[in-house]
Amino acid sequence: MGSATVMNNTIAGRSGTFDLGGSRTVTRLGFGSMQLTGPGVWGEPSDPDEAVRVLRRAVELGVDFIDTADSYGPFVAENLIKRALHPYRENLTIATKAGLTRTGPGQWHPVGRPEYLRQQCELSLRHLGSERIELFQLHRIDPLVALEDQVGELKSLQEEGKIGLIGLSEISVAELTAASGIARIASVQNLYNLANRQAEDLLDHCEERGIGFIPWFPLATGDLARQDGPLRDLAKDKGASASQIALAWLLRRSPVMLPIPGTSSVTHLEENLEAAAIELDDTDLKSLDALA
Repeated sequence: MGSATVMNNTIAGRSGTFDLGGSRTVTRLGFGSMQLTGPGVWGEPSDPDEAVRVLRRAVELGVDFIDTADSYGPFVAENLIKRALHPYRENLTIATKAGLTRTGPGQWHPVGRPEYLRQQCELSLRHLGSERIELFQLHRIDPLVALEDQVGELKSLQEEGKIGLIGLSEISVAELTAASGIARIASVQNLYNLANRQAEDLLDHCEERGIGFIPWFPLATGDLARQDGPLRDLAKDKGASASQIALAWLLRRSPVMLPIPGTSSVTHLEENLEAAAIELDDTDLKSLDALA
């Protein structure tokens, strides 16, 4: 289960820890690598050296959970992670995903055939320079392939030692329940933020069962992060930025929450991680709920 206990005295460490799958401890405030790629999550970034600096600085500041995917680039984000951080620290958990193929910038198509998922796992192992992927996530459920075939293949990869834990992305409670009957699911990754809580029932379900919940789009980019936006007054009261308040709310919302704000800027990275030190009381939460 999750814990509010501070894991270390680093900036990110103040967010507390969570035990993925009951076995692998991660600092709750992590880093998402999608923004390290080119426009449309396609191709190389304009400044690869800055991307490397961002990744290294994240780890320096206590981040030990990095989320990526084979489709980011494709493989660009994984290659940048290897360039920046390999050989990896023992406590660093790199979570990657497979199940979406790319045909161009901004284009994503689910492919869940077992042989494809296995191929992508092998490629991710190569691109990351790893012997095992600690958390391997099905990026999307392919409606054209039986769920037991998709999750079953991940279970086979797990039994072979190629992956450690299994996660799912953009799913419903019913789909999670069905998948849990095939293999143990350690995490889910769904769209969720202060303004968009369509996955509220899924979050509650995960909290009851100790399943990690990774909210993608945690800042509802452009809305919650605006200094003149709806979080302006509370941010001013806390001496924080609007984006920091949005992240602090996520951390407070549930002990199984694992936010992974992404950025291609070291300055923005440092600002995001400072959210771990912001304390929100019950009155703050009521105010934020009213805004949402």
